[in-house]
Amino acid sequence: MSYSLTQLNQMSQDEFVTVVGPIFEHTPRIAEQAASKRPFADVSELYQTMVKVVNEMSSEETLALIFAHPDLGTRAKMADASVKEQSGVGLDRLSPEEFDRFLRLNQVYRDRFGFPFIIAVRNHTQESILDAFEVRSNHSLEEEKQQALSEICQIARFRLEDLVTD
Repeated sequence: MSYSLTQLNQMSQDEFVTVVGPIFEHTPRIAEQAASKRPFADVSELYQTMVKVVNEMSSEETLALIFAHPDLGTRAKMADASVKEQSGVGLDRLSPEEFDRFLRLNQVYRDRFGFPFIIAVRNHTQESILDAFEVRSNHSLEEEKQQALSEICQIARFRLEDLVTD
């Protein structure tokens, strides 16, 4: 379902959090904090407000946000938006060999960084995602945390664009 910006601006706090909360995977607190900044003049202002909340989070909170995301290409339970996004690039239809490759890469990445590999899949193909695993495995821990947060914000941008009709 989609909403106009006017509808979002006029919702109660609880309604707003219910509707906008899923923009950032399993982290409705971001929408809770953004709600107090209404009304928003446009979708970009809403997005920037939510990103500001993310940027002001503590290290523990940002790690929790990163950990809220599923591994790519797995068959684990995940948010509806993640299912849709991953299926958009065929990660729900991997051959057994491809599935095993994603599982291995996810595990190597987790072993190196301690959190799941996150990428805004709408910007990618299966092949470019696999390439990103390779490139990003050479990052430092801090670089990769920042990259993960950047990808999370890009995912949120896509989800917000899907949600808001204005």
